[in-house]
Amino acid sequence: MSNLSCAPARLLTIAIDGPAGAGKSTVARGVAARLGYTYLDTGAMYRALAWATLNRGIDPTDHATIGALARQLDIRLQPADSELHPTRVFVDGIEITHEIRTPEISAITSPISAIPEVRTTMVALQQEMGARGGIVMEGRDIGTVVFPNADVKVFLTASSHRRAERRAAELEVRGTPIPFAQLVRDIEERDQRDSGRDVAPMVPAADAVILDSDSLSADDVVQQIVHWHREAEQRRG
Repeated sequence: MSNLSCAPARLLTIAIDGPAGAGKSTVARGVAARLGYTYLDTGAMYRALAWATLNRGIDPTDHATIGALARQLDIRLQPADSELHPTRVFVDGIEITHEIRTPEISAITSPISAIPEVRTTMVALQQEMGARGGIVMEGRDIGTVVFPNADVKVFLTASSHRRAERRAAELEVRGTPIPFAQLVRDIEERDQRDSGRDVAPMVPAADAVILDSDSLSADDVVQQIVHWHREAEQRRG
């Protein structure tokens, strides 16, 4: 018998896209845990670059310098046991897991992520990380740009009000509350930036399933995506 016939089947790739606050991280972690897959937080990679930008005193509008910085940094992600920070983030060997979750970092992450040179560098790194399959990757352009051939594509969304509620609860736990009206405004402004940018705009992939999580629990969403994963396995045979 040929050795090729005994080779294990390639594990699938799951892409979860959607706007900020839709619950992508929580759901992606849950799906990865259910399937024994690796969870990859692409947003943390862009936040790491934003942190490095501020840490080095670089003007966030200096696209050329930030693009060069993205190519130079050694950004590494490691799984963690914390529900609050499930991914440990390192830049050039320094752990910055907690530092990248501040409002200051959030404010510049979206504009920085739209810089073409930054996108090119990060997408190549993400594709390298997920090339073997067995990955659950979440972000805003995973199914359209990073893994256009992903086996399962989900665009997870929710109303701006519901997303602001989730964000408020998260910030309360961290001890950094923000007025609710400001959260709604920030989310809606970020949606406009992310969906209107020229480079990798936030839009559902043509073959993605759109899942509105307004009235669903995180467990409900996880269960649905695991079901779609099972269907994709059956289709592949």
